[in-house]
Amino acid sequence: MGVERKKYCVNGEWKESKTTKWMEVTNSSTGEVMAEVPCCTAEEVEEAIASAQAAFPEWSQKSLSARTQMMFKWRNVLVEHLDELTLLCSKELGKTLGEARGDVLKAIEPTEHACSLPTLVQGDASLQVTTGFDTATYRMPLGVVAGIVPFNFPAMIPWGWMVPLAIATGNTVVLKAASQTPLTSMRILELFYEEAGFPKGVVNLVTCSRQEAEIFMTDPRVKAVTFVGTTGVGKYIYSKAAANGKRVQAQCEAKNHALVLEDADLESATNAIINSTYGCAGMRCMALPVIVVQESIADKFVALLKKKAEAMKVGCSYDPETKLGPVVSKAHQQKVCEWIQKGVDEGATLVLDGRNVKVDEPYQNGFFVGPTILDNVKPGMTVGDREIFGPVTLIKRVKDFDEGLALMNANPFANGSVIFTQNGYYARKFEFLTDGGMVGINVGIPVPTAYFPFSGNKESFFGDLHVLGKDGVRFYTRAKTVTKHWYDETSHKKAMDTWEGTVER
Repeated sequence: MGVERKKYCVNGEWKESKTTKWMEVTNSSTGEVMAEVPCCTAEEVEEAIASAQAAFPEWSQKSLSARTQMMFKWRNVLVEHLDELTLLCSKELGKTLGEARGDVLKAIEPTEHACSLPTLVQGDASLQVTTGFDTATYRMPLGVVAGIVPFNFPAMIPWGWMVPLAIATGNTVVLKAASQTPLTSMRILELFYEEAGFPKGVVNLVTCSRQEAEIFMTDPRVKAVTFVGTTGVGKYIYSKAAANGKRVQAQCEAKNHALVLEDADLESATNAIINSTYGCAGMRCMALPVIVVQESIADKFVALLKKKAEAMKVGCSYDPETKLGPVVSKAHQQKVCEWIQKGVDEGATLVLDGRNVKVDEPYQNGFFVGPTILDNVKPGMTVGDREIFGPVTLIKRVKDFDEGLALMNANPFANGSVIFTQNGYYARKFEFLTDGGMVGINVGIPVPTAYFPFSGNKESFFGDLHVLGKDGVRFYTRAKTVTKHWYDETSHKKAMDTWEGTVER
């Protein structure tokens, strides 16, 4: 029996693609091919856009209460299928069961936030702005919006960052699912129509290459594009889509740094760093791959970090005992290993090498990289400046707070930044002066809840409005300001007489 070939979804129906190019989806723990997905043709992408365009008038004109009730129902469907989606996410991506569960929960959280739609889209109004005149501003949906999705959060990013606020505010959506990890998103879309009962065409899904996805940036029916991925691609999408009059939010790469001062609680700080650095095998933009340590405690910290990292069980992602699962693909495994070697070649000290980690059968063909530590990473080393996206920790040593902060802010990326200290003065100074858009004080993963924006800075984000929170609501809506004036009988007659006289003249 051959490998299953998946379909794309237009107008609530799953359709066979006419493509001649198919992309493999693998089980990251075994290396086995789970399915193939189509590289949809340009005509099929345009068909998905047309479906969303056709669904928009009816969906956008539904009452706020009707859309809110559907969001409540959708939230409950996701909760009911939490275990199923967790396992599927774990298999296709390589996250441990706990991490995959968190991925799905992070899709549910923004859905719950979207259930407060009637208050999220309230506008502003003033009576008697001038004599007899009232003015109100309403938040209106844009139309068709597109989401271009990365591989590392197949539930949270499309179904948490993009879909809930987009559809709750009245828009319709076309998702380009990640070709490496599309199965979770596809299953969620099946539930969206089959169990939640959304109108056909509200959300459509394709898998395709960058060439076909470029249609989102040029098609006039698409009003906004949300992208998550590499900085080079994000810059290109931002410039091209914006040049075509579209709204864009491009969430891009990161190289988050944590500053560990000598007064920090080392046990707690190390536990938080282990979770942040090696969680999701380092394949998340809010990982802490770089630890900036005050020299007075650096040796002690590195020894403790190594001890805890060596104790992590590396193995099959859906084994409940596993603490570090595989990376997403063979190619990504090779890329991470090449980065480790590059760090050694650049002069860093290899404290812990995860390139030849051994995993028990039948998982010996999985895409595993063990926890890795590179110490004495100096300014100018590319391994310390570029995103590796794997379970690799880089140690940079500094003499004090000021040197550490300057080193961190010199990095071109500014998604998040963290400080571990018991000193309130330095914590507050860090909060004010760090370039990081999301800041943690003794918090290893400073990702905000869905009620706040995911607010990266510098080369980590391009756009004006971030995903989630009030920014997300504003991104998916436009302002319409209405000024009203009503005549009484006397003034109405006077106005009509003046108008008629003008016509006669």
